[in-house]
Amino acid sequence: MARVEGERAATANAGAGVRIGLLGRGIGASLTPIMHEAEGRRLGLDYRYDPIDFDKLGLEDADLGAMLEAVRERGFRGVNVTYPFKQAIIPLLDTLSGEASAIGAVNTVVFSERGTEGHNTDCYGFAQSLRQGLGVVPVSRVVQIGAGGAGAAVAQALAELGAMEIDIVDVDTSRAQALAAQVASANGTLTRAMTPERLAEVIEEASGVVNATPVGMEKLPGLPFDPGLLQPHQWVADIIYFPRETALVRQARDIGCRVLPGGGMAVYQAVRAFQLFSGREPDPLEMAKTFAAYA
Repeated sequence: MARVEGERAATANAGAGVRIGLLGRGIGASLTPIMHEAEGRRLGLDYRYDPIDFDKLGLEDADLGAMLEAVRERGFRGVNVTYPFKQAIIPLLDTLSGEASAIGAVNTVVFSERGTEGHNTDCYGFAQSLRQGLGVVPVSRVVQIGAGGAGAAVAQALAELGAMEIDIVDVDTSRAQALAAQVASANGTLTRAMTPERLAEVIEEASGVVNATPVGMEKLPGLPFDPGLLQPHQWVADIIYFPRETALVRQARDIGCRVLPGGGMAVYQAVRAFQLFSGREPDPLEMAKTFAAYA
């Protein structure tokens, strides 16, 4: 708590402009702050975006509520939320948008006189990235690895994109089951929870595979599954964008798969969040240029 108080003091002079924060762990390489600030400058806004890294500050997960209160008190317009807080933050909020409520995860919180409202721009971000990055690809049966906060948004996006069957694989079986039931109920999509032991079986039958886990991030290097299970006719998407290209994306490309790195999702979720924070319409192409320049 003392460290939260220190951050509260450090953010005391929020100023009259648009002040935004990013709450998460291991976020030092995030390009979201740069994209927001560059677009704010282009639109003539006094726009500042501050990463608030719980690892760097030595904060516990239990400090999330105190930090949320601290930034709101100091005049922040809102915060983005990333790993590992996209679901943990929900009980701390006053209201949720319809999309965030349906997905069960929040990555954007807007502060107003009405209180704190949680939104989810990850779903839009992933769907738009897949449309732009891969075009028309088969989604008859998709395997998604990871059922956390980002995974909830990705699964909803896959259903909205027309996936007929979604197999959700997670080491936490109960979490996979809960997400599968949620997606099936909301969309009528045939959605199944699978254990990691069945990965070889379900990937063999898949048209595409999505990594929605943090495995592969700079903070958590490695592979979420054995790329040797892939076949050249399949497409592979990764939601991770730092590093810009993960080991999974590289190895899937070497096999002959069409691949989608996480950069597009990062850009399009930022576009939607910028709208919510500022009330202004950003230019996705300009934000993508900023991302590419710094990635």
